[in-house]
Amino acid sequence: MELKGRVIVITGAASGIGRAMALRFAQEAPAHLVCVDIDGAGAEATAAEVGGTAFRVDVASEAEIAGLIADVERDIGPIDLFCSNAGISVEGGVEVPDADWQRIWEINVMSHVRAARHLVSLMKARGGGYLLNTASAAGLLNQVGAAPYGVTKHAAVGLAEWLAMTYGDDGIKVSVLCPQAVRTEMMRGLEDHVAAIDGMLEPEPVAEACVQAIRDEVFLVLPHPQVRDYMQGKAQDYDRWIGGMRKLNRRFGTSNDSQ
Repeated sequence: MELKGRVIVITGAASGIGRAMALRFAQEAPAHLVCVDIDGAGAEATAAEVGGTAFRVDVASEAEIAGLIADVERDIGPIDLFCSNAGISVEGGVEVPDADWQRIWEINVMSHVRAARHLVSLMKARGGGYLLNTASAAGLLNQVGAAPYGVTKHAAVGLAEWLAMTYGDDGIKVSVLCPQAVRTEMMRGLEDHVAAIDGMLEPEPVAEACVQAIRDEVFLVLPHPQVRDYMQGKAQDYDRWIGGMRKLNRRFGTSNDSQ
């Protein structure tokens, strides 16, 4: 799908990957860019840069996602591409309190579910559309020291797969973005983090990878190409892969002795 003449919604657009998406997508002459973030001022700033419209939305709220989609469809136009990009990270393991597990679940998984819930029927009725969901390489591999993040990103990948296989015949295309470390607020001060073992990308090449994936209608978007090799190694010998991850855990993980 080409982005020219399209109505595009991007969540998490105040900074990082979302902002980079908005700036890069603007170069493709879309019909309109809708910049969404819980940071309303940040969304406004991005929208001003690209001549778009800003919405302050908490993606953990179904009512706010539903309202966003309804407002855009009514006041701007049919949404051609919805980028569910907003996400958070929670460090720790099974000791993390349920409230934190629930919060990351609502943002990293259910925001994607709810966007699809309110958009798929509209897209089907007009013959198609595009969903770009931001997950992480942690959703294909895992994340040392951050069980809530690794688990929710796995779920986000699984949902994207399900959407692609279920609605592809209705003309709905799906891509899932799975980078390793990207220089965003989430990664500030974490240049030596395990996720940056293959280097930390700037947001701009990640946004460029998204443009190319959407143009080619490719499901899996891997700005760090090494991730594909890791996936293949994991599939070929799961036990060997677990052993390698244990080594990374010894190097980068934290002690769980207190549990």
